[in-house]
Amino acid sequence: MKLTISGAIVAYAAVSGAALAQTELALWYHGAGNEEEAAVLNGAIEDFNNAQGDWTVVVESFPQIAYNDSVVAAALAGNLPDILDIDGPVMPNWAWSGYLQPLQVDETLVSNFLPSTVGRWDGEIYSVGLWDAAVAIMTRQSTLDKYGIRVPTLEEPWSLEEFNAALETIKASGDFDYPLDLGTAWTGEWYPYAFSPFLQSFGGDIVNRDDYQSADGVLNGDAAIAFGEWWQSLFANDYAPGTSQDPAVRDTGLIDGKYAMSWNGNWAATPVLDAFGDDTLFLPAPDFGNGSTIGAGSWQFGISATSAHPDGAAAFIEHLMQDKYTAAFSDTLGLVPATPTAAAQSKYYAEGAPMEVFYGLSEAQALVRPVTPGYVVAAKVFEKALSDIANGGDVIDTLDAAVDEIDADIAKNGGYGH
Repeated sequence: MKLTISGAIVAYAAVSGAALAQTELALWYHGAGNEEEAAVLNGAIEDFNNAQGDWTVVVESFPQIAYNDSVVAAALAGNLPDILDIDGPVMPNWAWSGYLQPLQVDETLVSNFLPSTVGRWDGEIYSVGLWDAAVAIMTRQSTLDKYGIRVPTLEEPWSLEEFNAALETIKASGDFDYPLDLGTAWTGEWYPYAFSPFLQSFGGDIVNRDDYQSADGVLNGDAAIAFGEWWQSLFANDYAPGTSQDPAVRDTGLIDGKYAMSWNGNWAATPVLDAFGDDTLFLPAPDFGNGSTIGAGSWQFGISATSAHPDGAAAFIEHLMQDKYTAAFSDTLGLVPATPTAAAQSKYYAEGAPMEVFYGLSEAQALVRPVTPGYVVAAKVFEKALSDIANGGDVIDTLDAAVDEIDADIAKNGGYGH
């Protein structure tokens, strides 16, 4: 008995010593309140902590709505954690502002990741994501059949003329409150993520990507004006509900039969599949003249500039990049896996699975939002401009004012390092 007790004491001391030897790494995450998401992340953290004796990751979660402001406040106070969760389009601003340091990962580790899941700024990788998000037109095969509307494909999406004709045909039927749901009840990042691809398909953009020094000519040129006039026509012709849309109806309107089609993301796909089954269609974005485009770039992981342990932080991020975690997040959140091998393991995105189409959409149509520190301001200006135009504002005046505001911000910040 004495030998057994002594052995147990020695074993306990050894384990305790190993635990004490581990250096703590703080991780901040944006998913507070989502228990299923937290379970996947916590499982990955537990696996990492148990698999080696150098590091122990401790996570603190924040509500998504308050997360970015919390990070900025912590950066100003010099109180950032080691590892940060980062919204993809915000990353260049945080890197330029000195909140992040380059992520030292081998390029071969990201070679099969969707390009939109690898955050690059100034020639270096700063963040890596385990998933992306894709948007599609959600509808029913029976709806298109009823009105004699062609089912578009990635190879042959609807043209502007076809899309407008489909909206008019459905509206004329009187069978729906609106032919199209755009989700204008949502605000913030939804506008540039979901709607700037329409502008880009017309031939414009939020800012000139050649040098990121101005929005002039791309946000107020002929292509942008044509986009703005079309955007306004959607609401003037009652093709889509305006900015006063009820958020609850946004969530259920397609399923309830109020809308014939809905422009929505893969995170909203499972309720539609549950409601419509094999009648469900997830369709590519129309081609408005310059290719069919959707938004890209979701949440990613990076290392704070003030972390004293970037090697440990990088080791944890590399641990997260394994397909088993990417597939687990996908199965839990319904988001697009970052790699084809993870997609093959996913219940939603494997070959023949009900949401496989979204991986193809991301692969073929995805365009990241402008990769510039100035994006955080430009995005808000763009949102306001589209809201004003939807509510009847003069298209040319509104776009010119948006250009002036974006250009003034770029000048104020010395070109944002481009």
